[in-house]
Amino acid sequence: MRDTVYFLVFDGYADWQAALALCEIRRPGDWRVQVVGFSLAPVVSMGGLTVQPELSLAQLDLARAALLILPGGHLWTRGEGLAAVAAARRVHAAGAPVAGIDGGVLALARAGLLDHCRHTGNHAGHIDAHVPDYRGAEQYDASVLAVSDGGTLTASELGSVEFAREVIRTLDLYNASDREHWFRLYKHALPPPWLAGVAAVAA
Repeated sequence: MRDTVYFLVFDGYADWQAALALCEIRRPGDWRVQVVGFSLAPVVSMGGLTVQPELSLAQLDLARAALLILPGGHLWTRGEGLAAVAAARRVHAAGAPVAGIDGGVLALARAGLLDHCRHTGNHAGHIDAHVPDYRGAEQYDASVLAVSDGGTLTASELGSVEFAREVIRTLDLYNASDREHWFRLYKHALPPPWLAGVAAVAA
């Protein structure tokens, strides 16, 4: 039963980038979010939050994995985090999607998961500069802030709302209409028609 979303944390991870996505994952109550670390040692996020991993990357339950999320952080541009690269490969090979935002995209590229699918990132040339073996430049789409394809979700550091929308779509959390209303609300502060009507009556 694929009911668990794994979220990787490490010292200096960008804590805000997947926050909206994680909240929406937990909202229906059908999904479990587990915090994963390179080890079980507490880590401190980029924003100064101390987080205790529940399990290590080596302890991932591939049979329960519904999604693995890799947030941004400076370790990716330093070429570190190879255990996460291997974990992304394992999760993807087991049939579950993997997601990277900001520098987390580099981990997916190092895993070879972006060579044959449409993807995006921080800017054109960013992946090439940090991943010598990357072969997916022709599949890179600079026109979007987030995109899903081939079992991968990728997003720019500027696309946290778009990233959350792709996660919502991948896990089929809401119907297509509700997903669009959600995106307009969080991206453009445009409430859905029914909520606008309630506000008008209250006024």
